[in-house]
Amino acid sequence: MSKSMRITAVLGLLAICCMPFGASAQTAETDTTIYTALENGPRFPACEGLDTTLAFKKACAQRELLKFMYGNIRYPLEARQQNMEGQVVVSFVVEKDGSLSNAEVLKDIGGGAGVEVLRVVQGMNDNNIAWVPGQRDGQPVRSKFTLPIRFKLEEAKPYVLAGRDTIYTQYDTPLRFKGGAEALSTFLEEELKYPVDWSDSCKIGRIDIRLLVRPNGEVRVLDLTDYNDLGFDFWYEAVDATTSTAGQWEPAVYEGRKVGGAFDLQLPFVPESEACATVVERYQQANQLVNEGADLFDAGEKEAGLAKMDEAVALFPRNAEFLLIRGQAYLDMQEFEKACADLQLVRSIALVNYYDNVLPIICNK
Repeated sequence: MSKSMRITAVLGLLAICCMPFGASAQTAETDTTIYTALENGPRFPACEGLDTTLAFKKACAQRELLKFMYGNIRYPLEARQQNMEGQVVVSFVVEKDGSLSNAEVLKDIGGGAGVEVLRVVQGMNDNNIAWVPGQRDGQPVRSKFTLPIRFKLEEAKPYVLAGRDTIYTQYDTPLRFKGGAEALSTFLEEELKYPVDWSDSCKIGRIDIRLLVRPNGEVRVLDLTDYNDLGFDFWYEAVDATTSTAGQWEPAVYEGRKVGGAFDLQLPFVPESEACATVVERYQQANQLVNEGADLFDAGEKEAGLAKMDEAVALFPRNAEFLLIRGQAYLDMQEFEKACADLQLVRSIALVNYYDNVLPIICNK
């Protein structure tokens, strides 16, 4: 081999040795390496219009990114109810075109916090927020970005707002039906009517209603959930029965004054026709199965619990309550495809929006 040929070979070997691990001889256009450390790393695009230094843009971008994240994150109900606090860490890849991919949770506190952070990250793509990609040798490259987000509970206000009404969640004396729970049950049994036009339909199920009782005793329906797609005639009867409780309540008291309070009611619609006896029996069986399944699942016997839930759903495939319980179980087990199927069906049947914020993330997984 001539001297010039040896020099060429050595230079070629040096070029290969100096490439990042896992990379091959390739142009910037074909470089698919995901870089984890770059001097000029990716940036949230909020500060690019500033006529300033690169260092200032980086610091500004980090502040604006955190502002964006905390401005869009909603503390998950489950995490709040269980007083979960701490740091969630996610990572994602900033592509050469500024889009985000491969988002994953590296550290989670539970209670839906990790999924909520992923939802907001995914929202950047959905809203066409293109990052400034990382650069190597002046060319855009794929790079990994790690983002820590802290969840910290603040002292809750004693009330929430519902339109023009104030609903107190803390009180000295709770909202109470005159005569107590037994009197309320008796009252509703007398007032709640199965729609006459549907008496032979064998429709069966439950409607949940959340009532607001104002300080003056007036009653307003805040929310209605029809788990079995019973329909308008059943809604009318449910609303009529519950609003007829007006004047029958002892309002909640906070700091010595009467305040607005909410009360949740479960209203069963069970057909009395003898022709529907078999349906009623199957419905009672299904309820028992799903309750047993939930108890087993909570006790750590997850597969046995799911088997019971499956039996209940098989008996009533469009019972949104059963599907919701099973969907939550699948979500807990991170079986996202099955959770997606159940929770989307719940959404279409009962119109419940509990998981609207995270369904895109669950279903993408």
